[in-house]
Parts: sequence; C-alpha cells; structure tokens
Amino acid sequence: MSHHSEPVVITAQGAIRGLRQDDGTAAFLNVPYAAPPLGAGRFAPPEPHEPWDGVRDATVPGPNAPQSERKLGGIDMAPYFGTGWSRGEDYLTVNVWAPAAAQGDLPVMVFVHGGGFVAGSTRSAMYDGSAFARDGVVLVTLNYRLGIAGFLDLPGAPANRGLLDVVAALRWVRENIAAFGGDPDSVTLFGQSAGATVVGGVLATAEAAGLFRRAIVQSGSGLGAFSTEQAARVTAAAAEVLGVKAHVDAFAEISDERLVEAASKLAGIDLRTATHHDPLIGLSPFSLVLDTQPAESVGDGHGSGVDLLVGTNTEEGLLYLVPVGKYASSTAEDVDDTAARSHPDPARLVETYRNTRPEASYGELRSAIMGDALFGAGSRALAGAHAAHPGSATFAYEFAWRSHALDGELGATHAVELPFVFDLTHLPRLRGPAALLGPDKPPADLAARMHETWIRFATTGDPGWDPYDTERRATMRIDAEWTEVDDPRSEERRAWG
Repeated sequence: MSHHSEPVVITAQGAIRGLRQDDGTAAFLNVPYAAPPLGAGRFAPPEPHEPWDGVRDATVPGPNAPQSERKLGGIDMAPYFGTGWSRGEDYLTVNVWAPAAAQGDLPVMVFVHGGGFVAGSTRSAMYDGSAFARDGVVLVTLNYRLGIAGFLDLPGAPANRGLLDVVAALRWVRENIAAFGGDPDSVTLFGQSAGATVVGGVLATAEAAGLFRRAIVQSGSGLGAFSTEQAARVTAAAAEVLGVKAHVDAFAEISDERLVEAASKLAGIDLRTATHHDPLIGLSPFSLVLDTQPAESVGDGHGSGVDLLVGTNTEEGLLYLVPVGKYASSTAEDVDDTAARSHPDPARLVETYRNTRPEASYGELRSAIMGDALFGAGSRALAGAHAAHPGSATFAYEFAWRSHALDGELGATHAVELPFVFDLTHLPRLRGPAALLGPDKPPADLAARMHETWIRFATTGDPGWDPYDTERRATMRIDAEWTEVDDPRSEERRAWG
C-alpha cells in the first residue's frame, strides 16, 4: 500500500503516520505519551515526551515495560499476558484505534491492562481495539511501568508510579484525542484485574479529576492496595535480593534486567500485619500502595462526578487453581488456609460458604473464597461507596458464562469476559481445549451484546439496566441470557462486612 493513503495525525509532540485497515478503521501504534523512563527517571514521575521532527512511524507495535514472560500452568494465556518483554526504552506509549473517516466528538475509551502489576502490555492480542473503532469509538490502550519500576514503594521516590503513568496517559488523551476524532469530554477509563484496581486508584486520585467522565472496573478491587507498612516489607526484600540499600539512589543504578529478575524472586512474602490482611492473598508482591483504600476515598466523595460500572466474574478464583492442578486436590485445610489469609474471622467465613453451597467440593469453596477475597468484596465495596454519593450513577454486572476449557473446569473465571468486551471471541488462539474460551463456540450474540453494552455505557452513562444502590444492589448477570438480579449472594456479601 502506498504511503500517501496512510492516515497522518498531528499530535502536540509531532506528526504520526498510522495504518489504514481493511475494516474502515485506522490504527496508530506505539505513540509516546511520556518520556522514556531511564536510569533514575524510572523512579520519578512521568515527564512529557520531547517533540520530534518529521513524521513518526506508528504502524508497528513498540516496546513494552520490562517484565518476565508469564505462564499459567495448562492454559494458554499468551493472548492475555503477551509473550514477555519486547525491549526498548520508549515504552510509555499508547495505541489508538479510530474510524478512518472520523469527524470528531466520538466517545473515547482508554484501557488499562491487567497482569498482576508485573506483566502485560498493549501488544497482547486480546486488546486489539479494531471492533471499538469499527463501532464509532476512539479506543486507546496504554503501557505503564510494572514491577519494581512501577510499584515498589521506595524511599526518595513517589509511590504508585505505574498509576502516575496512567494519569499522564489520560492527560495526553485530553490534549490529543480530538485529532483522532475523539471527544476529550467523553472519556471512559476502563481496566481489568490489576488494571481495574489501578482504575479504582485513579478514581480516588484528586489529580485525575476532570480527565475522564466514566469508569469501568472489570475484576479489580477497591480494597486491593497495600499499606505503606506492608509495602515496606516488599521493599526490604527487594533490597536484600539486590544487595543494595532500600533507597531510590541505589535502585537507580541497577539494570532493568536485574530489576525484573529480582521482582520474580519476591513471591511468598507474608504481608499480614497487626491491622491488615494481604489483599492479594500472596499472589503478587506488587499492588497500589495507599494508606487509604480506593473504596474509602471514593466513600469520602472522590470520583463522585464519574459514572461507574463495576463487575466480577462468577468463578474468578478458578484461574488460580484449575490450570496449575490445585483445584481437584484442594482439601479442607486449603479452604481454611485461604480463609485465614483473607479474613479476620476465617471460621465464620468458611461456615457461611458451606451453608450457601452445601454441595460444593473443597476446590469450589476455596475458589469462591479466593474470588471474593481478591475481587468480589473489593468490587462491592467500591460500588457501594460510589453509590452513596449523588451526582453520578453506579452500575454492577456479574459475568457468568462458563468456559469449557480444561475439561470443562475453567468456568466463568478471571479474564474470560475480556474477549467478549473487545468482540474478539473469533480469535483462533482463544479457542480450543487449553485456550481461554475452551473448545465450544460461545453463544452467538454474547460478544456483540456485551461489546455494544460497554460502548453504550461509555456513550450515555447507562448500560441498559437499573443502577446499583446500597438497598437493592441491582446487578446484571451476563450469560447466554441476561438476567437482572437484586443483591446476588447476599449472605456471602455480608460475611465480608
């Protein structure tokens, strides 16, 4: 294809040339929103990118944040995590998809990927924004700093640098998105897993007020942050692994390779303190670091002008058990241990789940408690806190469609809703006995309807069902059929306070 037909957009930093796609959309890949984080800059707030002369090529995927390749037992998660670290300094970038003939004032959606705060990027196949652009949305995906550079709480450095990157990307969107046909006053920030927890954190960040109008939190947690005391344990462990002082000056000297290697050795630190349990129940040594949880800040009125859609999947915990062979082998002791990691009164918690699920196996009980500890309780806390403030709407969903991957055991687990949101259920890599969506064809219209619902919410602030309030807790259960339910799993909800 000749160059003159490729779309060129003028951003505040310079001109970029994108890729015209066959479906009438244009893609602009690897567009910088902040300066490359180098040396000591890896532990500083993001800075504006230098302008460039001429036209920068935006037709091929760029580098991503330093990270290890991530595997998850018997399931192929490459479409989700990507294939590891694609090296290059200039990785604080966005990908933008837009209708090729965009006239302006289109809704904008900005996506924050998951990956446990240590992995993931805009390169993952699951985050192709073409379907959004095809349907009249300007879709932005972004990279942010991960692991030690992004989230280790270091003396001398600002906390939550990965979150600061997301806020910087939102500022870039505010300044530049009109050039792609987007409306800077109609921005929806959405994310999944660690990315959804970051979205909750941005909602609670005063500096981000006015940069977005709506937010979607998919399987995140408004109670997922570490306290500074907990984070200090991770920092001490990282300093010990690296053999340096726990200070930004010492860390600034260390190569990205060594930081990535050190991050992978930090699993298993006990973060329980006199006042706090570990919100990630040992699964990741990195999260947001805040002495006030995002749900509490939102309860104090932060983000009250933002429409919010919050949801989880029915069987979140299965992803952490089934692919690694820990589901069927779960014992009563495993259930008790999961409860003890998750809750101040573990015996009462286990009793509640036994009562509500009399037929459940130990694996099922363990998975249900894990799912609520990691995502359910913190999502409900965020929704409830937001719903308590007038001025914007709150909506809730539960994604219940079960994948028959791994002999039918993967179920409605963590991450399984993403291909439906992005309308990518046809991707070959997502289908098969060891692929996320399993061997069966998903219900014909589920992806179309879910994708359309996310766009409807981003456009109007109303996904098409009743708002969530602290009395009814109306929730849309999304499956082959969509059913609105009031206060789903109320006994289990109450057990979390």
